[in-house]
Amino acid sequence: MISVVLLGAGNVATHLYKAFSNSENISITQWYNRTRASISSYANDVDITDSLDKLKEADIYIMAVSDDCIEQLSIDLPFTNRFVVHTSGSVAMHDIDKKNKIGVFYPLQTFSKEAEIDFSEVPICVEVYEKENLQLLIDLAKAVNCKPHKITTEQRQTLHLAAVFVNNFTNQLYRIGHEICETKNIEFEILHPLIEETAKKIQHMSPFMAQTGPAKRNDKRTIKRQLKLIEKEEHEAIYKMLTTSIKKTHGIRSTRIKSQKKEN
Repeated sequence: MISVVLLGAGNVATHLYKAFSNSENISITQWYNRTRASISSYANDVDITDSLDKLKEADIYIMAVSDDCIEQLSIDLPFTNRFVVHTSGSVAMHDIDKKNKIGVFYPLQTFSKEAEIDFSEVPICVEVYEKENLQLLIDLAKAVNCKPHKITTEQRQTLHLAAVFVNNFTNQLYRIGHEICETKNIEFEILHPLIEETAKKIQHMSPFMAQTGPAKRNDKRTIKRQLKLIEKEEHEAIYKMLTTSIKKTHGIRSTRIKSQKKEN
């Protein structure tokens, strides 16, 4: 049985709490947050506290807090020589105060409190400073049916950068698509099957091979027509930037894409 103290109350912390609670091999010793009210609804199920001085002893302390708070929280911990990890994709392991044993337990997934997560589908990136602690993180990942991946800080930070492109930036494009549909009273749900198929394709082929569309085909007439339809300058700029990027990727000589609104 792995004993855990969870620190933080955001999306990642909440989902880790739920996953750990459902595991027969993990015991949540305590849940800390500086604002007790944020976790008060769980008070009947786990020992909660808003005081670092009252933290109990456990096998591992998981700091699931915002990136900017990790270093200071690790400094404020009132003990030494215990195993402390963070869950960030971008923060270096060595940003954790060295008075304790340090590591990283990074679940590579997008987390929203309202959305259920199947942890068996979540890759866990693990990193340790002291080799003897590696197996503990591997066992912790396996206890929630996750596949652990031993990687370096540089690899993890690179993965996080890639994740920003494939998740955060892609979601912003969804938002723009949703807005474009709304302007013409079109149901965004009509695009759902396309979104799902696009995600499915890259499960069995590279994104390079999966690319389709007017930029890949160098369909100049379609590109001009679509530029005329775009109402916001920021959307036009994104369209032109991505069109140029796709053309360059696929070896199509790209000429400067002019604004169709200004020409007409």
